[in-house]
Amino acid sequence: MANRLSQIATRTGDNGTTGLGDNTRVSKDSLRVHAMGDVDELNSNIGVLLCEDMPGGVREVLVEVQHQLFNLGGELSIPGFELLKPEAVALLDEALETYNAQLPRLAEFILPAGSRAASLAHVCRTVARRAERAVVALDKVETLKEAPRLYLNRLSDLLFVLSRVLNRMNGGDDVYWKSERMVRMAREDQKDQDSQP
Repeated sequence: MANRLSQIATRTGDNGTTGLGDNTRVSKDSLRVHAMGDVDELNSNIGVLLCEDMPGGVREVLVEVQHQLFNLGGELSIPGFELLKPEAVALLDEALETYNAQLPRLAEFILPAGSRAASLAHVCRTVARRAERAVVALDKVETLKEAPRLYLNRLSDLLFVLSRVLNRMNGGDDVYWKSERMVRMAREDQKDQDSQP
């Protein structure tokens, strides 16, 4: 395999532009570069998440996600090119179904908290949502394939589900938001218990 990165510091970006995969140059604040950067940030955050202990199956899913995000970044760097395939979206759907089936139904909104691994999964989820927004914004001015938008949307859902899986890994649970409704329900439950003989 040829050495693709023989020179890292090219200084060609000193003027505020960057080169795309088709050798065109665009401003570093263009919508395309924002989308590429958000996808790169997401992939880097998943790399941090992968430093944590987790079930083997979850690790395999996330490693595959990193490869697909690299494909997505490549696709975004070459206008009109396709690297991310619909099959990648289907794999996320399968993982979503598998892991969500293991979880209890949510009684209330949860906080992005709990174990370190779960909290990092939530960080990844929020970056995935930002990357999705960047891709949607780019798609409004330059037509993109459907897979990048679908992939990021499904991935953020999967990361939410995986955060719940990771919180339960060592006997933990979701961290529920203390909403007024939950507080009221807890008071009513306590009243019912107090009124019983």
